[in-house]
Amino acid sequence: METQTASKRTTALLTLFDYHTGFFAKALEGISAEDMQNRLNTQANHPAWLAGSLVQQRFLMASETSPGLKQTGEELFKDFKGIQDGIQYPTTAEYLKDWERISPEARKALVQMDDKKLDSMFDMGEMKMPYYELICFNIYREANIIGQLALWRRLLGYPAIKYG
Repeated sequence: METQTASKRTTALLTLFDYHTGFFAKALEGISAEDMQNRLNTQANHPAWLAGSLVQQRFLMASETSPGLKQTGEELFKDFKGIQDGIQYPTTAEYLKDWERISPEARKALVQMDDKKLDSMFDMGEMKMPYYELICFNIYREANIIGQLALWRRLLGYPAIKYG
């Protein structure tokens, strides 16, 4: 697996990216279909929305080098849609299949981003930011969502995530 990045600035981010790639499946392991959509009578995002949102983020990241790829739940997450009540979200198996399909493509995008690209601006309409800041935020958000999934495991009565 390629460990040399086009920019020294993304070397540590690649390490975190690789950790998150494995942790995602471990965070979802064994959670029932019913519990994936359980909000525990709160307004919190349920595990199915969290998982799909994270998968969508990787598809967006991969769009730099592999445009046109879409996840199974694309319509539920495109344009940064929030959680929707009364919607059946994709299954854990669908999310994991999409994750396994897109992670190598997103990793390739991260490896190939050079300083020129990292310094260029990403236009989100109302807001613009350098690609480097966007990638840093995405890596932070991956850790955050995996942490939320780990917390949901415990709140729903499942064993803690197994990192080893």
